[in-house]
Amino acid sequence: MQEAQTRLAIFIGLFVVFAALEILAPKRDLHPVKAKRWFTNWTIVLIDSVLLRLVFKTAAVGGALWAQAEGVGLFNMIAAPRWFAIIASFAVLDFAIWLSHLASHKIPILWRIHRMHHSDIDIDVSTAIRFHPIEILLSMVWKYVVVIALGAPAVSVLIFEIVLNGGAMFNHANMRLPTWLDKGLRLVIVTPDMHRVHHSSDRNETDSNYGFNLSIWDRMFSTYVPQPALGHDGMQIGLKEWQDEKPVRLDWTLMVPFKK
Repeated sequence: MQEAQTRLAIFIGLFVVFAALEILAPKRDLHPVKAKRWFTNWTIVLIDSVLLRLVFKTAAVGGALWAQAEGVGLFNMIAAPRWFAIIASFAVLDFAIWLSHLASHKIPILWRIHRMHHSDIDIDVSTAIRFHPIEILLSMVWKYVVVIALGAPAVSVLIFEIVLNGGAMFNHANMRLPTWLDKGLRLVIVTPDMHRVHHSSDRNETDSNYGFNLSIWDRMFSTYVPQPALGHDGMQIGLKEWQDEKPVRLDWTLMVPFKK
């Protein structure tokens, strides 16, 4: 319970910060349906949260605690320094999320689910919480598998979950960073300009920049695209087939996986 409250407090705090920065230094002009988009995206995350609590008694941290108690997983079976286990677990978990994101674009049935996230006609901090309930459940199963197999320390999993949520809100935010700062940051982490390319309606650009936290994986596996072909002001966000206001509607959005 304490872990959940801590994560929630940090999540809300960071959301407010990035939402404010979007107002103070916006990168792109958004469609005049922001209130409707935010209602839909926030309702989705509330549905996701309730569903997760109904299906899973604990978040991935609970899986780490169970693995530790049962002596299951790599780092619970070998004598590795705790600092190494924490750092290695964070890196492996980040790669696992990158890999699952890649799979959600390459495997047709997973893309049908994941495209709800990409159907948003704008990208801002609220897009970071726009994931279909089915995808959220599958993602949690995948995290449980990796955490238990790895025997990841609970503190490492907690740090990763907080950083993952914060990083997603940061790199989805519609805020303008100085070019020099973006250039420096993206050597290590995914920046808003870097991830915005991933939300382009150009499929070649959509199939790039899969990272949420560390930028190394896209560079390592040649899926890195530095800038959109039409520039950040000229690029089209979303999916080409749905450039109207349908993706703003909650009922339509939840039915995306079942649409042709």
